[in-house]
Amino acid sequence: MTRPALTIWYNTKCPVCDAGIAQQRNKLVSAIKAATIEFRDINVEPQALAAFGADVDDVRRRLHAVDERGRLIVGADVVIAVWRRTPGEGWLAAILGAPGIIHATRFGYDRFADLLWLWNKRNGRW
Repeated sequence: MTRPALTIWYNTKCPVCDAGIAQQRNKLVSAIKAATIEFRDINVEPQALAAFGADVDDVRRRLHAVDERGRLIVGADVVIAVWRRTPGEGWLAAILGAPGIIHATRFGYDRFADLLWLWNKRNGRW
């Protein structure tokens, strides 16, 4: 079986994460049907990324993905990889993933992810 070009691991217990992934799924229906991209719930397969040293709490904190070469991608780089594959959103990936900008994108994503993780933890979404 061929590995999807991108397998995204996310936390379905986070309402913000779940809604964001649902929105992307709706835009990527043909890629999902073609099995070139897939979205997986880390809560169902908590050991899925153990070979990379990532556990369920790492994914609850930041998006994780595995590309077609078997490489782990984390955080803002996952979002950019998804935007590159999403019709009409390639421009976001080009701008926010551009050299010189990517560092600010990662910083902003990480701060937002930290706040979201704390909010989810405080509200018992584990």
